[in-house]
Amino acid sequence: MRTAAILATGVTLLSLSTVPPFVMSAMARDHGVMGQTWPVIEPDLLTTIDAKLKSLEASGGIARMQKELAARTEYRVRNPQPVAGLGATQEPRAWLFDPSIVVADDIRDAKGNLIAARGTKVNPLGLVQLKTDLVFVDGRDPAQIAWATSKWESTKAKIIFVAGSPFDRMGEYKRRFFFDQQGKLTQHFGISHVPAVVSQEGEALRIQELLAPKPKGGA
Repeated sequence: MRTAAILATGVTLLSLSTVPPFVMSAMARDHGVMGQTWPVIEPDLLTTIDAKLKSLEASGGIARMQKELAARTEYRVRNPQPVAGLGATQEPRAWLFDPSIVVADDIRDAKGNLIAARGTKVNPLGLVQLKTDLVFVDGRDPAQIAWATSKWESTKAKIIFVAGSPFDRMGEYKRRFFFDQQGKLTQHFGISHVPAVVSQEGEALRIQELLAPKPKGGA
């Protein structure tokens, strides 16, 4: 092993000794700067953000942004997106809807008594009654709102908008309106046209899609 190391060292020295002097000189020479260079700058990101926020605050920019955000949020709350896929009823239709559900887990009362075992089919209408009808209308159509409010008192029905602003109409009609957020109720009941009415019939729900009322003075 020692002999091999000595031979390797000798070969290395021999290789260097065979390089011409002018080449060695060129390898060691300082060739200066090749092209333009810039200093490396790494600003503190948090410092930069803090400076921009202070500048915005000083100019009133943050207050303005907060005001604009609040206005957009209020507008969206007061004017929900219309439920997609719903149209005015052209052909009336009615059907029965079975609200029964299959219990996913055992249901027990406060004392631990079994009310319904897992896998049992339960009809909620066998236990509780639907206290009010559900009336779905297009809140952009004054005729539908006028029809619903004149036909049902507030204690007899919940009037649910599928489009339009329920908040803007509350003051006008002096009663509470609701909105079918993301169309969850209409999808659940299979409603595709309005006005529509959901009412209890025994242990089932009767769903009716009715012809839209004509505006006053309309043909």
